[in-house]
Parts: sequence; C-alpha cells; structure tokens
Amino acid sequence: MKNPYSILVFLFLLAGCESPMKKTPASQKADSLAYFFEKANNDSVPYAERQLYTKKAIAVISKDKNDSMNRVNYFKVANRYYNIGDYVEYKKTTELIIENAILEKDTVNLVKAYSYLMDYYVKNNMLDSAYVYNYKVEKVYRNLKDNQSIALSLLNKAIMQHLESDYVGCERSVFEVLRLLVLTKNNELLYEANNLLGIIYGELKEYKLSYKYYNIALDIARSDTIIPADYQFIATTLNNLGVLYRDQNMNEEAIEKFNLALNQKNLSRDMPNTFAMIKDNLAYSKFKSGEYKELPDLFFEALKIRDSLNIAPGIIINKVHLSEYYAFKKDTLKAIRYAKEAYVLSDESNLKRDVLFSLKQLLIVDTAHAVQYAQEYFRINDSIQLAELRNRNKYARIEFETDELATEKDRLTQHKSTLVYISISILLLAFAVFIIRHQITKNKELKLLQQQQNANEEIYRLMLDQQQKIEEGRQLEKKRISRELHDGVMGRLSGIRLNLFVLGRKTDPETIAKSLDHISEIQEVEREIRTIAYDLEKRVFSDTVGFVTIVRNLFNDLERHSSVHFKLDVAEDIEWEVLSGNNKMNLYRILQESLQNIIKYADAHTVTLRMQKAGSAIAVTIEDDGAGFDVRKIKKGLGLKNMEERAAEMNATIDILSEEGRGTKINLMIPV
Repeated sequence: MKNPYSILVFLFLLAGCESPMKKTPASQKADSLAYFFEKANNDSVPYAERQLYTKKAIAVISKDKNDSMNRVNYFKVANRYYNIGDYVEYKKTTELIIENAILEKDTVNLVKAYSYLMDYYVKNNMLDSAYVYNYKVEKVYRNLKDNQSIALSLLNKAIMQHLESDYVGCERSVFEVLRLLVLTKNNELLYEANNLLGIIYGELKEYKLSYKYYNIALDIARSDTIIPADYQFIATTLNNLGVLYRDQNMNEEAIEKFNLALNQKNLSRDMPNTFAMIKDNLAYSKFKSGEYKELPDLFFEALKIRDSLNIAPGIIINKVHLSEYYAFKKDTLKAIRYAKEAYVLSDESNLKRDVLFSLKQLLIVDTAHAVQYAQEYFRINDSIQLAELRNRNKYARIEFETDELATEKDRLTQHKSTLVYISISILLLAFAVFIIRHQITKNKELKLLQQQQNANEEIYRLMLDQQQKIEEGRQLEKKRISRELHDGVMGRLSGIRLNLFVLGRKTDPETIAKSLDHISEIQEVEREIRTIAYDLEKRVFSDTVGFVTIVRNLFNDLERHSSVHFKLDVAEDIEWEVLSGNNKMNLYRILQESLQNIIKYADAHTVTLRMQKAGSAIAVTIEDDGAGFDVRKIKKGLGLKNMEERAAEMNATIDILSEEGRGTKINLMIPV
C-alpha cells in the first residue's frame, strides 16, 4: 500500500530546465528553429501540430554539427516531447544526446542527459534502470569532487531504496548525505534528508527518532527564507507528523497537525496532490476519533482532487477509507463498492501492496466472498515476500554490474586502439577474459541455486507458521461453540428442567397446562442448536431487537416459572446503539448465567438488576438476597469461567462479592 506520508518528488539534476530562448535575427535558420520550438511548446496548439513542429525542429538540428549548441537544442526537443507526453520519443532523443556527449567528452551535458533518462524510468516505475543512471551521475560528480551534487544523487538513491522497502540501505544513504552537507550548506537538501529519516523511522515504529528528524526538518523549513514557498515543505512535514500521531492513536494531535498543514498559504494551488492527501488524512483521523460532522464530505473533497490528477495510489487509499467509513455506518453496499473499486484500480495499476491493502478491506466488508479474497491475499503476499528475498541487496548488485560494464567498455576501447600492433596479445587476453567470465557465470549460478534453496526453506517455514495459525483459529472456534452451548442452550434447558420439576409435586390440570408452555421453549432451544450447527459465524443474539426488551423478556420468563421476584432498573441515558452487537451478546449471556445460578443455588426471594451510565462506561449490578457463599472457597465452574472470559472480550471488569447468609452482588463495568 502507498502510505499516507508525503515524500517530495525526485530532485533530478537539471531535468526539464532550460534557459529562455533568444532569437538571432542574423540567422534565418535560428529564427525558424525558435518558431518551431515556440509552436511545439504552445498548449493552445493541437497535439498533432505540436508533434509536427517538434519533428521540423529535429530536421533542422540533425543537419548541424555535434557541438554544445547542437546538444542544447536536442535538450529543447526532449523537453517538448516530455511536455506533450510522448515519452518514447523523449527517451530516444535523450539517448542520442548521450551518444553525442560521449563522443565529444562533454561531461556537463552527459550528466544532464543521464538525469533525463532517470526521469523517464521513474515516470514508468522502472526503478532498477533509474537507479543505474542515478549511479552514473553520482560517479561523475565523485570524480569532480562536487559534494553538493553527490549529496543530491545519494538522496535520489535513498528515495528509491525507501520505495523498495530497503530501510537499512536507505538510512545508510541518508546519513552519507548529511555527512556531505556538513561540508556544503544546502538547506533544501538538509530538509529533504531529515524529512526522509522521519518517514523511515516512523514506518519502523521508532517514534522518538521520527519526531526528532521531523522537527529538524520543520525548523529548517520555517527558518530558511531562501527555499521557495511553493515547495510547501512546512505543509509536507506537518502532514507527516499528523500521520505519526495517528499511528499512535493520538488522533486529536493528528487533527491539529493536519489543520495547520491545510492552513499553509496557497497549498491547494502549489501542491494539489499534497493538499488532497492532507484532506484525506484529516478525514480519516476525524473518523478514527469519532468526529463525524464533516464526514464523508472531507473524503469526497480529497477524492475529487485525486481523480482530477489521476493519482492512482491516492485514489486507492481514499476509497478504502470511504469503505471503512460506510462499513462503520452499516451501509454494506457502499462499503463493498468502494473496496472493490480500490481493488480493481490497484490491480490495473500493478500496485501489489495496494492490492493487498484493498483485499484486506474486502475481507472485512464482503464476508460472502471472504474465502476467495483470503486466497488471493495470501497468494500476492507470498509473491511479494519472495520478490523481497530475491531483491535483497539489489542496488549493490546494480552498482557492481554497472562498474563492471564500464570497466569492460574502457578495456575494449583501449584494445581497439592497439589492435593492429598487438593482435595476438588481444586474442590471448580475450581467451583469458572468456575463462574468467565463464568462471564468474558458474559462481553466479551456484550462488543463485543457494539463494533459491534458502528461499524454499523460508517458504516452507512460512507454510508451517500459517498451518499453526489455522489450527489456533480452530481451537478458538471450538471454545466459542462450547461457550455458546453452555451459556445459551444449557442455560435454557436448565431453566426448563427446573420448571418441569413441579410435575413431581403437582399433577392438577392447571399445573399440567402451564408446563405444556415449555414445549415451545424446547422448540426454540432446538432452533438455536440448529443455528449453531449450520452457521458457526452467525450469532444467536441480534442487534435489531432492543436490548432492554430482551432483558425484560428474560426476567418475565424466569419470574413466571419460579418463585423469585425480579426488579429491573435501567437508566434512560444509556446509548445502547454504541455498544456493538458482540458486546451486547456477551452481556446478555453473563446476565443469563448469573440469573440461572441464582435460581438454582441462591434460594433468593428478590433479584435486582441495575444498569447505569458511569462516565464513558456502563455499570451493571446484579444483586440477590439469597444464601450467599464464601468467595474464597467456591470452586469456579465452567459457567463462572465463561462469564469472566466474556467480560474480558468486552475489555470489561467483573467482581463477585458474597458472604454466607448475606446474598451475592456481581459488579460489571463495560467501557463504551
């Protein structure tokens, strides 16, 4: 999944930049070329005509000799292709510039062309190739001992390592950037480096370090008046701090940071993508904190901007957030709709981690197809983990192979210049090179086989772990069914059995008629057993019936078939809809078990149930005037254990107070 942090775009060297054109009246050719460039770069001119003018410019430039001005003009052509979105021609033009720059040993334009190609590969999400050209740029600047430009190349490298989840390599690269910047003052690069460190440590849950580097970045952004305001560094870091707070469930602090970020001047104009990201983050934090007043409007405002910019990762996370929101509002159709839209877009965009993110939400909201989604989730997750194992140290390997190719190229060039004089020596050397490369290839094959074996062992271990988790899930389900049978079915059967004991003492028609009423109860118990047997996921408790009504029916039923008098005292200010259906079910089972125990063992005349609001919790008290018992001596049976386990599932506390001859009191405190 694309995370909600904001990382500024790559700081490509000179990419897309050029000096203003100056017409030379003395030269008709120069006038024509300037005219072609002007038309090719005019957005009001139709696309086909802009392409035609670009080709006319190339026709003029291709006739010139390979000098510095010729290469500058080719860069202008590349820029025109980039601006009209013709990236294939943009790449071809840039490769031509590289060839010409190498022929003339033009280091300045060679580095610029490398950065153009790096831009192309990043645009097409081909980070391996982008890394190769960034490394070539870095090597040139290391030869020139240009520390600031080296730092810039290393920062690009760190960003690519972060995108590949290589946190160790990314951290190492950023600290090398900071060491270089000690020698050369550049607050823009200092900000980027510290902001990236904040993101890395936040994702690694090293929150103290993350705060440290975000605050350093924020201080730089606020204090440096040279950095252009339209870079919106302050808004970027405030957004990242907000996400960091939200990750720690500090939603009020997160909302404060997001609002501060949105208040930055001209943010929506300068950085619409960042503006939409912050809007979505603010909406999600409000949702998590229970502030629903501006929802879902905030989500849709962010989604509208991201749709207009066609930012796939942002659209995906926006729609998953909307799915979570509608799932909470119990609008299942909309929840499934937005989750499916996010899944389709992430699959079409080949964003594997976003596919996992969408599938995880579909598992929650679309239970009818949960098995299908789970299989797809595990398949993709396994493929990603395997790819990460194979890609470990990938960039180090790319650097090695790039150096190896450069060395080989230099060697071949030298051999070519002396071919006439030492042809026999070259043949011998070529043979030696062949032997060496053959041996290297063999070694690589052995190494790959070893890596594959290690990967297979890791996959086997993961399969064993998964099997263990499945078995644990089965055991938990068995335990749940046991509790349902004991608390629900056995409790009701016990009540029916107690009420039918009266037939042993009385056999008059009136008593027999009353006892016949229990046949319908036995039928209901039968239906409940069938429900448990055929639908293990379905709960016998329903949210659609008022909870107080269910409890009152339970009292009436028990009072009708026993000599105990029941009193019910429920506060009107309790918001039962806030309590989840699962928690209501657990509370009902605790009440049912308690009342059955009172009837069977307490010999009580009166039972009082009080349910009051206590701050952000519900206080439940069950009190009887029965025989009581010594809490220290009583042995906990399955019923009492189930009551404690159900309380734990609600994050509630339960206390049982009793003395012999003085009744029993059960206190239950349920957070809401």
